[in-house]
Amino acid sequence: MLFVAMGKPKAGTPQERIARRAQWQYPEGMRAVAEYWPIGGEYTVITIAEADSIAPIMAVVTAWADVFDFTVTPAVTAEEGLRLAQQMMKG
Repeated sequence: MLFVAMGKPKAGTPQERIARRAQWQYPEGMRAVAEYWPIGGEYTVITIAEADSIAPIMAVVTAWADVFDFTVTPAVTAEEGLRLAQQMMKG
């Protein structure tokens, strides 16, 4: 299953967060599909990840809870969403 995690910084400087990220790795059971660092706006990190359960997602949120407030939501690709929508329209 895909998850989108969006983080708002709440502590530390950008330099401190970047240095920490450079040393950190995603936990076992979670595969990063993409990670973005938007310039400006309220979210400074957006991660799209794949995991078979919520456990590794919770591990990431907990590991970074001191510096980010995360919003995490399940997601589907546009391709998958269109396929599901077509199935729903068929009844």
